Amino acid sequence: MRKFGEISRRNFLMASSAAVAGLGLVACGGSNGGAPADEAGAEGESTGAEASATTIKLGGIGPLTGAAAIYGNACKYGAQIAVDEINEQEGTAFFELNFQDDEHDPEKSVNAYNMLKDWGMQVLIGTTTTAPCVAVSTETNADNIFTLTPSASSTDVIGGQADEDGNITIPRKANVFQMCFTDPNQGIASAQYIDSQKLGSKVAVIYNNSDAYSTGIYRKFASEAEGLGFEIVSTTTFTDDSATDFTVQLNDAKKNEADLVFLPIYYTPASLILTQASTMGYAPKFFGVDGMDGILTVEGFDTSLAEGVMLLTPFVATADDDLTKNFVEAYDAMTGEVPSQFAADAYDCVYAVYGAIKGIEEGEGTKIDGTTPASDICDALVTLFNGDFTMSGLTGDNMGWSDTGEVTKDPKGMVIEDGVYQPID
Repeated sequence: MRKFGEISRRNFLMASSAAVAGLGLVACGGSNGGAPADEAGAEGESTGAEASATTIKLGGIGPLTGAAAIYGNACKYGAQIAVDEINEQEGTAFFELNFQDDEHDPEKSVNAYNMLKDWGMQVLIGTTTTAPCVAVSTETNADNIFTLTPSASSTDVIGGQADEDGNITIPRKANVFQMCFTDPNQGIASAQYIDSQKLGSKVAVIYNNSDAYSTGIYRKFASEAEGLGFEIVSTTTFTDDSATDFTVQLNDAKKNEADLVFLPIYYTPASLILTQASTMGYAPKFFGVDGMDGILTVEGFDTSLAEGVMLLTPFVATADDDLTKNFVEAYDAMTGEVPSQFAADAYDCVYAVYGAIKGIEEGEGTKIDGTTPASDICDALVTLFNGDFTMSGLTGDNMGWSDTGEVTKDPKGMVIEDGVYQPID
């Protein structure tokens, strides 16, 4: 197979600019470009008058309702913006997106996957959250459907990773790739960033030991911290069932004089930790990972308590490059909100699939459309992603993928200032 070059940032900008003018016509709430639910068929289904046998069917799965809905909806809207731009650029319905709700439940996620298969899905952009994606990626692997998740970061999603004893308990799922950082990479990068930026000398960690995402990040963080220029002086945990009172954890951090608290957790418990720390007069620096993105949207949370909170993320909505500004404008037109990195990663997922399909067509002279079997598309995309294919997008420049399914890109430091995210660097 011929080696294909990257889809350039200039081309991304051209696609973004061409579509922004029309995005005000896209109504908020529908993954079908704004069609009411009764016109769209099944919930989340994108039908669209222009769709035809030439249209490639993209599936998406994530929590559109429930406690984790902020992540699923961000991915849905980010993916839809990319689809709209590409269809505008192509002058036809190149992609059709059908995004299904799984309520962050693995069983419901598998049910959603089966619905999408019945619909004729050829490529899956998903699943959004880790536990559902572990379940669904097992199904897509058996069915040989190409899967690129924007945000499910556990290595169990892609498989092939050795445990602490060197055993590979989940074989590599060769059809599954990640646009997000893996949990281990987040833990390693966070430890290195805290050290390089001299953010703290005594660090406390509060993590969720009932959550694979949180536990995976913590373990690599703790391992990487050994030998660096800071000391972990307090390590405490909680579970999903006890994520309401963090007095014990915060008192332990305070007693051990931690000047920075590392929170490899999601934004809801993090908001409670910040609130309770303020109540007890404890004001260390707080540092999180991508699950913290969204903390400014928590209902009833005093966002002034998040001032100075830092996290690593691949996307900063306040960046001043044209691609980011166009995306933020489009996202605001569609939702009235500021996009998170989950939306940006989903946007990049669609463009990665688009760029790879275009590369296959140009290199092999093989047309891929709505009549191409999903398994054939999967084989071609896997070969390309395992080769020299790269792309530049919202969340990184010259991004590529290893044969493990992990993406290669650099994290960015972000801090909350005056109620908005700002780059640290």
